[in-house]
Amino acid sequence: MCTGGEPLLQLDRPLIEALHARGFEIAIETNGTIALPPGLDWVCVSPKAGAPLVVTAGDELKLVVPQPGLDPIAFEGLDFHRFSVQPMDGPERAGNTEWAIRFCLAHPRWQLSLQTHKMTGIR
Repeated sequence: MCTGGEPLLQLDRPLIEALHARGFEIAIETNGTIALPPGLDWVCVSPKAGAPLVVTAGDELKLVVPQPGLDPIAFEGLDFHRFSVQPMDGPERAGNTEWAIRFCLAHPRWQLSLQTHKMTGIR
């Protein structure tokens, strides 16, 4: 899994080919502001409010919620296999988790994504 910051700033075709040659599958989580190079095996796009969205298709769309200026319903027309909401971490995590659960119950196309390491205190 290539994540943290924006993986597409480093991940290019030669690196993808080198990783595949060594038997690796390549999964990324990107904010979707940079076009995808060919050869990726799993693409998760996690847009940020106000950022231009270039990647509109992939395996998963994951929204950290709630984010002012970011309405999950506005993304439903995009070409993703899975749509997820993930509660924003921080002092309001419990309320954000309740918000995400209520949203998923009201919109069954969306699934709940939880950062279990944070919920269980594993660092």
